[in-house]
Amino acid sequence: MSPLPRVVVLLSGSGTNLQALIDSAAKSELGAQLVGVISNRPAAFGLERAAKAGIATRLVDHTLFDSREAFDTALMAEIDLFKPDIVVLAGFMRILTPAFTEHYLGKMLNIHPSLLPKFQGLHTHQRAIDAGDNCHGVTVHFVTAELDGGPAAIQAIVPIEKQDDAASLAQRVQVQEHIIYPMAVNWLASGRLRYQAGKAWLDESPLPVQGFQIDSRL
Repeated sequence: MSPLPRVVVLLSGSGTNLQALIDSAAKSELGAQLVGVISNRPAAFGLERAAKAGIATRLVDHTLFDSREAFDTALMAEIDLFKPDIVVLAGFMRILTPAFTEHYLGKMLNIHPSLLPKFQGLHTHQRAIDAGDNCHGVTVHFVTAELDGGPAAIQAIVPIEKQDDAASLAQRVQVQEHIIYPMAVNWLASGRLRYQAGKAWLDESPLPVQGFQIDSRL
């Protein structure tokens, strides 16, 4: 029996999406092994989640580097010590250099709290409410040099209710995050999901721009 694909997770904060991956792996549903968690912030609670789960942790503090390029070079070296098959960004609050994204092209995933390509960047929940949208959501996508611009693998659609504010909407979106991120990692680990010619493919077919969609309104 061949070993499971190796996953390294990068995070900057509390690590709720990491916890979703840990829980999925514990139920033998992830189809991959979490071999390392790396943070750029020493106080990130995600490091404690990883340690509790018996996953190796590393700190690469971005404040100790003079440039984004120097930080990314050091981060790549640390990641590559784990010999990962997949790199997962789980609330990793750094803009990555093109050299970094190219190094992991096709095997690095990110999760973004909007229905990309809408609302790239920050404050997505409030922006969706301010736009008068009736739905919002979350996207798992391949990482490319374009910020939040890589091809989508999977999206979950979340309704915007009349009484919603950014906090309540974020809470419901996060529920879907914890469902679709383990799914996407499983697909990539199993070979069902792949990156080819600038597009995301699932089961040998190119996905539409929004990726595979799950509608939580149904």
